[in-house]
Amino acid sequence: MKGHSDVTSTKIDFLYLSEPDMIRAGVTNMAECVDTMSEMLGLFAAGDYRMAGVDNNSHGAMMTFPSEATFPGMPVDGPDRRFMAMPAYLGGDFQTAGCKWYGSNVENKKHGLPRSILMFTLNDKDTGAPLAYMSANLLSAYRTGAIPGVGARYLARDDARVVGIVGPGVMNRTSLESFLAVRPGIDTVKIFGRGEKSKASYAAWVREKFPQITTLEMVDRMEDAVRDSDIVSIAVPSDMGSANYPTVHEGWLKPGAFLCCSAHLAVDEAVVQQARHVADARSIYQAWAGELPAPAHETVGLWGMHLVDRVRDGRMRPEQFEDLGEIIQGKTPGRQNDDEIFIYSVGGMPVEDVAWATKVYRNAVRDGIGTTLKLWDEPALA
Repeated sequence: MKGHSDVTSTKIDFLYLSEPDMIRAGVTNMAECVDTMSEMLGLFAAGDYRMAGVDNNSHGAMMTFPSEATFPGMPVDGPDRRFMAMPAYLGGDFQTAGCKWYGSNVENKKHGLPRSILMFTLNDKDTGAPLAYMSANLLSAYRTGAIPGVGARYLARDDARVVGIVGPGVMNRTSLESFLAVRPGIDTVKIFGRGEKSKASYAAWVREKFPQITTLEMVDRMEDAVRDSDIVSIAVPSDMGSANYPTVHEGWLKPGAFLCCSAHLAVDEAVVQQARHVADARSIYQAWAGELPAPAHETVGLWGMHLVDRVRDGRMRPEQFEDLGEIIQGKTPGRQNDDEIFIYSVGGMPVEDVAWATKVYRNAVRDGIGTTLKLWDEPALA
């Protein structure tokens, strides 16, 4: 396919990639995705990116609906009822821009559909012409799951064997996949969830996908999933307010543990003092917190938001709120001994979608995957 930066021709076409096309092009290749996210986070920490908002750090633009019907046909609010656009540009070897657009409605599950249905448009950075329009549910899931793997690569012990899963949902499926990509010695998984059905489903998936896991343990308490685990992954949605967040208490985390949190989290003060605190991208939480009433962690339960609150009110020195990209760049040390405890916050941002979409798109072009569609030979208006 012709590169759109060559503007000697007015003809524009683009690649359409269905979900089966995306799979063929490697969207579920977790090892490659972890490598890509590592590269992206280094570029992010260096500032070679742009996102929405006046400070170029916005998560995107969200559209919601009123709580009561106001006009015929207009939807009303409900669980996960929204539309969202998430644009970004990424430099380095990527040099592309793009936007993820999705609608979300928990009622979809009654019809056999995922809660959110996502599409991604990848664009030429100069002309703005589309390079590809692609299915993005797997794109989004894998880039999200890869970020925990990047954290484990730099912060988990090399000899990590035991993973504690708190919240056996989709996010912890791709997270476990990324942990195994960077710590292949993992052989034990402990699973805690709110329902027996979800735990059993997760265990069946682990048995089928990862035969190298020799021990699967279903536990009845969150504490049992956390204790004695080298890697702990918490991804449990909860109501607003830290009193409702899953809480890690003093004495639960073993020396050397790596705690990865992709959703809400609260931690005892004694544990806070014991740990090093690293975020996937510190500036995202700082920008987000600027849009929220203080304390921000009471509204958005990500651990990075709590760290913003602590720095703001003087309970933590700014340098104690660490950035994984700076560790990747070598500006800050990663794990320095086997007993260090890390708490790692995963938030998610649109520049991740641009990075993985670009890699998958280039794979598709290389391997002749997808359908070429014409935008125009010559524009009707120019």
